[in-house]
Amino acid sequence: MTTLHPVIRETTERIIERSRDTRGAYLARIDAARIDGPRRRNAGCANQAHGFAASAHGDKGALRHGGTPNLGIVSAYNDMLSAHQPYENYPALIRRIAREVGATAQVAGGVPAMCDGITQGRDGMQLSLFSREVIALAAAVALSHDMFDSVLFLGICDKIVPGLLIAALTFGHLPAIFVPAGPMPSGLPNQDKATVRRRFAAGEVGKDALMDAEARSYHAAGTCTFYGTANSNQMLMEIMGLHLPGASFINPGTPLRDALTAAAVQRAADITALGDHYTPIGRMLDARNFVNGIIGLNATGGSTNHLLHLVAAAAAAGFTITLEDFDAISRVVPLLARVYPNGYADVNHFHKAGGMPFVIGSLLDAGLLHRDAHTVWGDDMDAYRATPSLDEHGALSWTPVTQSGNPHILRAASDPFSPDGGLRILSGNLGRAVIKVSAVASEHHIVEAPAVIFDDQDDVLAAFKRGELDHDCVVVVRFQGPRAIGMPELHKLTPTLVVLQERGHRVALVTDGRMSGASGKVPSAIHVAPEALAGGALAKLRDGDVVRLDATIGSLQALVDATEWAARPLATCDLTAQHAGTGRELFALFRHAAAEADAGAGIFTQAINA
Repeated sequence: MTTLHPVIRETTERIIERSRDTRGAYLARIDAARIDGPRRRNAGCANQAHGFAASAHGDKGALRHGGTPNLGIVSAYNDMLSAHQPYENYPALIRRIAREVGATAQVAGGVPAMCDGITQGRDGMQLSLFSREVIALAAAVALSHDMFDSVLFLGICDKIVPGLLIAALTFGHLPAIFVPAGPMPSGLPNQDKATVRRRFAAGEVGKDALMDAEARSYHAAGTCTFYGTANSNQMLMEIMGLHLPGASFINPGTPLRDALTAAAVQRAADITALGDHYTPIGRMLDARNFVNGIIGLNATGGSTNHLLHLVAAAAAAGFTITLEDFDAISRVVPLLARVYPNGYADVNHFHKAGGMPFVIGSLLDAGLLHRDAHTVWGDDMDAYRATPSLDEHGALSWTPVTQSGNPHILRAASDPFSPDGGLRILSGNLGRAVIKVSAVASEHHIVEAPAVIFDDQDDVLAAFKRGELDHDCVVVVRFQGPRAIGMPELHKLTPTLVVLQERGHRVALVTDGRMSGASGKVPSAIHVAPEALAGGALAKLRDGDVVRLDATIGSLQALVDATEWAARPLATCDLTAQHAGTGRELFALFRHAAAEADAGAGIFTQAINA
């Protein structure tokens, strides 16, 4: 059997050791929550009657008298968001399959599903990151009725899956399976869409051409097809063992998609405490699964948002993951996939080329993945090397994937696109930051240029239109952190910065906000911590200060005399106007309580580990 890479082993051991006390307390808490028999039996008769009053006749009898499992459904369905619209019909299918396997199923509750693509560059984006916490809270309310023996989580996009995962781990005594809906079919190629966006930013085409390109790209039910945070979520759920093998990227509305959903229902019924295969998520997910998630993030060029989400989710399970863990793993895990924005292919092409089964198998063969990590499907990762299909009778079967179907999209660990995963941690007198360089050309890995300081992304666009950025520059957008305005994505800036770079200028972005799973060609030091509002050094920068971003050595420095730097006062920013409208008034508590980005930017960490 292949030996695990020593850096993977050592990083996992460090996580286990630093988390010994908090993980022990967490396990004791979830073990105490386990009971014998169906969970609803602990409730009084009135409680139970309320719980099954609206159920179908056969389900009502089972809920009242039987010792059979009751499956909770927590759904992020809404029909405005393409990724979540397919979930409309899932509850009926889940209830039908549950009855066939001797169980019952009820929708426990719904959670909000927010789309960063819709709110990008708008006020609503300031609620986006905190929607993760709202989703966790909403799922906790749904499960607080304590009527369920296992849970099926229906969620796809950016903050939804991390929020659901935090909730699932908080109810860690319950088994949990994440059930995907799949990507929309391929539309306008992502590279063509990006070209139109850049031409619009440069004033070469009008709004009608831009709208046509966007509508041809985002054109049907299902997840957007670029490899952003939503599809990175699906990759993570599979490589962490929370999906069924090969389930992530099957298109909606297909017989195979329905068959996989049905199989997830049967498995959820099999792994409750009422049977012989009890698999509570809080024990199933251990340090190996989280490390596997970090490995998958690097191997596929996944979203930088997960340097927030994995840290926050791990904390919910009693683990402390640091940015240094990401950095160490990134340096030994090769890049195996080229999916837009790191290439021309979309996730449908990625899946057709072998997808997650090939990635997982290749990593296992190279000793770069914890084979013995437990999953919802079994005691190791071997089953996840195979892709699902339907046989001539419509039954599910899995076939091992041993070769890439397209080496321009997917390669083995022995012949990667890059020897490392492209995620870097930057540090220096400006603080700590994250950069993703998997789509950044090597000649742009080092940028040294004068800073141009902004406190609002719209001011960047206005300065560009006035011609004030047509030179080498490091664009600094500060007071964007979680405590300032909720840490919005600044992906709206990408086309403009790419235009500047393509004009031959040395350009970089530095911000205490986020970019996106779709960030690409321009070097971007994001998630700077401490954030400017919390006394971070970004608040010391002045226009014209030379900033050096060096992704090769992991450095982010203001090249200012040390004595002068130490004596400089911190700039302030009146954010009053940013805290009202579009519901932002309701999130003051979240802003005040938010942790720094390198601790997950959440509000639960201290409470969870108290």
